Amino acid sequence: MLCDREPIHIPGAIQPHGVMLVADAETSLIVGVAGDVENRLTSNWSGRALSEVLGQPVDTSEIVAGSVLELDPLIGQTETFDVALHRSGEWLVAELEPAESDQPIKLSILKAASHGFERSSNLNHLYKNAAAVFRKLTGYDRVMVYRFLEDNAGVVVGESDAEGVGSFMNHHFPAADIPKQARALYIRNRIRVIPNVAYAPAPIRSSASDLAEIDLSDAALRSVSPIHLQYLANMDVAASASVSIVQDGTLWGLVACHNRTPRPLSRSVRDACEILALQLSRQIRAKDEAVLYRERVRLRSSEDDICGKLGPDDTLGKFFKQTGRELRRMMASDGFAAFQGGDVFTEGTCPDPMMIQAIARFAMQSIPQRPVSTDRLSTDLPEAASIREIASGLLAVVMSSEVPTVLLWFRAEKLQVVEWAGNPHKNVDADPNAVLTPRSSFENWTETVRGRSRPWSLAEVESAGRIIQRLLEERANRRMKLLNEELAVTIRENDRLIRQKDFLLKEVNHRVQNSLSLVNSFLRMQAREAAGSEAVAHLTVAQQRIGAVSLVHRRLYSGTSVDNVDLGRYLEELVEELVATLDEGWRDQITLDLVPVLISADKAVPVGLILTELVINANKYAYEGAAGPIAVSLEQHHNQFRMVVADQGAGKGNEVKGTGFGSRMLDVLLNQIDGALESADNHPGLRTIVTAPVAQTGY
Repeated sequence: MLCDREPIHIPGAIQPHGVMLVADAETSLIVGVAGDVENRLTSNWSGRALSEVLGQPVDTSEIVAGSVLELDPLIGQTETFDVALHRSGEWLVAELEPAESDQPIKLSILKAASHGFERSSNLNHLYKNAAAVFRKLTGYDRVMVYRFLEDNAGVVVGESDAEGVGSFMNHHFPAADIPKQARALYIRNRIRVIPNVAYAPAPIRSSASDLAEIDLSDAALRSVSPIHLQYLANMDVAASASVSIVQDGTLWGLVACHNRTPRPLSRSVRDACEILALQLSRQIRAKDEAVLYRERVRLRSSEDDICGKLGPDDTLGKFFKQTGRELRRMMASDGFAAFQGGDVFTEGTCPDPMMIQAIARFAMQSIPQRPVSTDRLSTDLPEAASIREIASGLLAVVMSSEVPTVLLWFRAEKLQVVEWAGNPHKNVDADPNAVLTPRSSFENWTETVRGRSRPWSLAEVESAGRIIQRLLEERANRRMKLLNEELAVTIRENDRLIRQKDFLLKEVNHRVQNSLSLVNSFLRMQAREAAGSEAVAHLTVAQQRIGAVSLVHRRLYSGTSVDNVDLGRYLEELVEELVATLDEGWRDQITLDLVPVLISADKAVPVGLILTELVINANKYAYEGAAGPIAVSLEQHHNQFRMVVADQGAGKGNEVKGTGFGSRMLDVLLNQIDGALESADNHPGLRTIVTAPVAQTGY
């Protein structure tokens, strides 16, 4: 299905099991409705106050974008409604659904389910247990735990079915089944229910305003895409519910519920499902981290044993011959090879020496001491297609020395038989003007995937990097000992040269710092002369930007490396210096959550300037110069870092926009680091996220 371009957030209609009232946010007067309002609620709705029709006061100050306010139940003409209110741009949207007839979900049920999640022995058991719990809670015929893969396709990892319902366990679904904008809505709205797939949409009707383009992203009653409804019908599904599993703002997967007959879900059941989905997400993360921790401990122990065998007089060639088997077993690989100069050392099943040299040259295009890992080598290195049976997987790391040494681990091809729910390659149309249609077949379609191995884990990739580092350290220690014994005079001369180099570097740093201080002094003098004018603020901002550059320079020449900077530590010190330039009240308002991220110095300066600009922007626009909470966090995921600056101020109004100097500077800085910036509501305030690669991409 080509669904990425479908505007599913503005359907212009709702599901008819409920009704909707739309009021002007300024006047609170109703301007439109959807559903059978006249027969279920009142025929006299146009132009009336929302509070009057709902029979209770409505405090619009409590309604912020992205949040839902639950009101007291409302008695209609023949039924009682649950009432929820949210804001969509310039409109207030009231959703009325039939009140539940079931007893509210007891807290003990949720506690028992959470404890069951904790007791699950592994992830597969957890997925199966979760599917059973959600099916018992919802009463649906089929409940699946659906996990997204790296290519946005999905696979069913846990399932609980009623008798007679077909199973999709371990089946894959193509990425097109859940398009990009649908995944975004799953993060925004954690649960979505379709009580009756065969419903006829109830359009939004308006007495005056044009509501055809109203954004219903936050509406529980939002009418679903007709393509998706047909998709469900093709699966013989009459009712559907989806509960999002979200980790760190990313959609990990879904709890997908299907029923063969129409079935609503009461508000209390939906609330319980959202709570359990949060518990499930935490348990998935905890078990993932436990597996990773155990693997790291095992690998650390193996590293100690292997590196302990490097004797003081051993060459690397002798070392690899002695430890090749242990190195291969440590990574659970089928073959291990070491390439040094023209020599090749092998253990286990490896390609021929000529091919090993070609693969080593491929690995040497990467950054030294940074591992290269792939489970599909022939995709990255086409000439390796001829050896995919024995080497579809590669983990390689380069030890930088006079004669570069490359360590290579190989994994054989593992034929993967992937079961798809329907042919994922059928009916793929690249025409952007083509009519969108859902796929109609979900029959088992088996695909044999070749040229891929079992993937390398994060712990294994980390361990490969550490092995090289420890070998380098051992070699360095051994060489230092030999030099101390045999070349004392040369060492003293080298020490003299090193001291001279350090002196020159410090002198350069001293002069640069003096120059930066002089510029700052001129800016302060200019600010005093311009007191009372708008120029003072601009000069203060300029001083803060210069301070960001100066701090990186100081860290470079005070540390042991002039190439790399610990970004977390640098940002912490930068915020401290930045706070010192602000009012005293800011000191207790800024909170930091920064992990160590090693980044090149040429990238650290733009990142520091971006953070400076975002904090200045929050100070200026979120709080209008007054002190207010600002949270700064930094994390790393694979080769990407993620910096988040969040305030609790004015919201979207302080988003960085326009053509001013600050905005243009941010664009330039983001281009320098190949980064991206996005903003989202922080409820309240603004959450600005900067992502960029830690190092240059590619090998």
